[in-house]
Amino acid sequence: MASPPLSTTSHLPSSKQPHPRDQCRRRRRHVAAAAAARDNSTTPTTATSLIPDTLREMAAEGQETRALRELAATDRGRAQLAREERAARRRSLASAGLPPFSSALAAAGLPPLTRGRASILQLNVGLRCNQACTHCHVESSPLRTEEMSREVADRCLELLRRAAAASNATASAPLTLDLTGGAPELSSQFRPLVRAATAMGVTVIDRCNLTVLTEPGQEDLASFLAQHRVRVVASLPCYGESNVDAQRGKGVFERSIQGLRMLNAVGYGASGRTKPVDGGPAADGVAPPPPSAAPPHDNTPHPHPPPLQLDLVYNPGGAFLAPSSSSLEPAYRRELREAHNVEFDSLLCLNNLPVKRFADWLQRSGKTGEYLSLLANAFNPAAAAGLMCRDTVSVAWDGRVYDCDFNQQLAMALMIGGGGDEGEEEGDGGRASAAGAGSHPRRPLTVFDIEDLSELEGRHVATDAHCYGCTAGQGSGCQGATAAG
Repeated sequence: MASPPLSTTSHLPSSKQPHPRDQCRRRRRHVAAAAAARDNSTTPTTATSLIPDTLREMAAEGQETRALRELAATDRGRAQLAREERAARRRSLASAGLPPFSSALAAAGLPPLTRGRASILQLNVGLRCNQACTHCHVESSPLRTEEMSREVADRCLELLRRAAAASNATASAPLTLDLTGGAPELSSQFRPLVRAATAMGVTVIDRCNLTVLTEPGQEDLASFLAQHRVRVVASLPCYGESNVDAQRGKGVFERSIQGLRMLNAVGYGASGRTKPVDGGPAADGVAPPPPSAAPPHDNTPHPHPPPLQLDLVYNPGGAFLAPSSSSLEPAYRRELREAHNVEFDSLLCLNNLPVKRFADWLQRSGKTGEYLSLLANAFNPAAAAGLMCRDTVSVAWDGRVYDCDFNQQLAMALMIGGGGDEGEEEGDGGRASAAGAGSHPRRPLTVFDIEDLSELEGRHVATDAHCYGCTAGQGSGCQGATAAG
């Protein structure tokens, strides 16, 4: 005998038949609830790793891709690839008759980019990851072994402590520690950094791939993040399984949904339930609560901590610009709520920058010039004011200091000492001295060369063609759009 339908409305008069769209939504909610009850995703009994599947997919890659991975496994190889990438982007811009990024700033009446007060300390604590995404600008994978040492982590905490004290003394905006990777949670320094930073009252961001929550040994990760009130910024480039798996690996979408349920179970995304979609009711059927008073600008714990924040990140699956979050977030919320019974707070829409694996994909697809032209022609001067390189200090796993995470992957470090450096073609990267510039050979600046993050203020930002990705359209940065509209 055939199974009965999920819902039936044949007994209703035709004038009272629900709209087909409402029927579809009811069925999706029914399926989502049944699936959640069936697999008990929030309390997995046996965790299995995604890494074997990722390694199998990596082994099936073409010879050219494998050769690039092998070359990227050495310091010299990474530097060579970075130089070749930058040269290829410049050639593409020149052949299209488009100006260097610094010239675009000047033509718009904007001065060269300079660093302001640091409000975000972003640490790449290691390149190991349980995934190997096709768009990854840091080329992470299970094969990467680079990891931040305790010595570097402790030095970063000392710089953070001094900056937090200065922020409290001047009542300036609170500091944020932004932890990224790889999968940062797989680093031995991740939890010590979280504990120490939150003890200072510093806000911590975990840039999470969601599937790491399902890895063996990470069963308590969701609870740990909730205990320390870490803001989770999670990658989910689409709300559809096929698109996510094509970009991030087979089975990633299913594990990502499982990770979202685990976060929801400990309180993340609760405020998302008050947000309606398509003019319909919120998930809990109640109106959003009135906004509470903003906390004071300091880095001390508050008696009434903010809700556990869970933000999702979208990035395009091809050579096109990200839409605005306001246009895409309702679709994300509707599909994830009705099909999977999960909630989140907000959606960040970021452009793909032509760096590392995405740059390789553009090159193989013959779209490098087309994409760079798209970015340059969409240059938005209004996006420059909010660029993350102005207030973010990016530190690599080895302690070297950069203007942003993208410059980090392109070996465009802040420099110290005299002489020249071919790695900084546009902005001088701070030729103004920090500890004796000009008296020693020029080399990358590290966290051990400075006593305070304020020493970096006023330095010029090193720019290149990839910077067009952060100023195209609505702008793009680690915190989302950098310009309205």
